[in-house]
Amino acid sequence: MTYTASNSHTELVQAFQNLDVDQQLALFYFIYKEMGSSVTPAAPAASTVSPEIAEGLFNQVKELSHEEQLQLQRDLITHKNTQLTREYGALSDTTKLLFWYLLAQGMDNGTIIPMPADYQLSGEANNLLTQIKGLEFNQQITLFRDIVSPMGIAPTATGIEQDQATRL
Repeated sequence: MTYTASNSHTELVQAFQNLDVDQQLALFYFIYKEMGSSVTPAAPAASTVSPEIAEGLFNQVKELSHEEQLQLQRDLITHKNTQLTREYGALSDTTKLLFWYLLAQGMDNGTIIPMPADYQLSGEANNLLTQIKGLEFNQQITLFRDIVSPMGIAPTATGIEQDQATRL
């Protein structure tokens, strides 16, 4: 599927969510690499952000093995019911954005499982990256918040499958 600059914000969110889980993770990382200097300072400075809470969750993730770190990121996207995905679900959207920023920084400094050096985005993901880069700054931030907002599990969620390992 090809996306054009005329696509609405909702269509871009849907296009992101239609990517497979690993392409979503990779696209987030490439967004950070390509636009991190302009996009990411907005998250820590936002009035609704809770840096201590984002850092607390990040520190829990940092203590996991690299394989567990990757699985947690996948679990956030697929809404798996775990303690950490519920903690994430309780964050404000801006704090969620800061959490993903901290993960990307951790990937760069080696505390979080790094992106494979030879990893290539799919054509769809690369096209979406181009579309996102073409948005105005405020549109990018709104888009990113709308992408990270539904990830994880709301701590009060009911009617979802119980995780057998955690009994949540």
